Amino acid sequence: MSLKTKKGSVKKEDVLVYLKLLKRWFKGKRLLLFWDGLAAHRAKIVKEYLKTQKNWLRVERFPAYAPELNPVEYFWAAMKNKYVCNLRPQGLPALRRAVESGKRRIASDKELMKGFLKASELY
Repeated sequence: MSLKTKKGSVKKEDVLVYLKLLKRWFKGKRLLLFWDGLAAHRAKIVKEYLKTQKNWLRVERFPAYAPELNPVEYFWAAMKNKYVCNLRPQGLPALRRAVESGKRRIASDKELMKGFLKASELY
């Protein structure tokens, strides 16, 4: 599971960098990517890039106002309810460490990860 913390909002340039990293990581394998309606996902430059990547990448958008279909929402719910609830971090670095720690714990529980997919009905 790839989770990166970032200061500020995700911009269209960030999405392009991420898509290019995915391409390198998947090394020619085909990928079906589900994502939400973030403005950076809908940017013209991102759409143009996606048109050139159809040989390995297919993108489907989750319906608007349907977070229950997105497995990452279940991940964030688990993170907020167990690993960062009642946390009073002393700055962004402390919050980042808590999120990274929670991510490692959640990712190590394969049944929990499958549960996120099952709850979304994608699995």
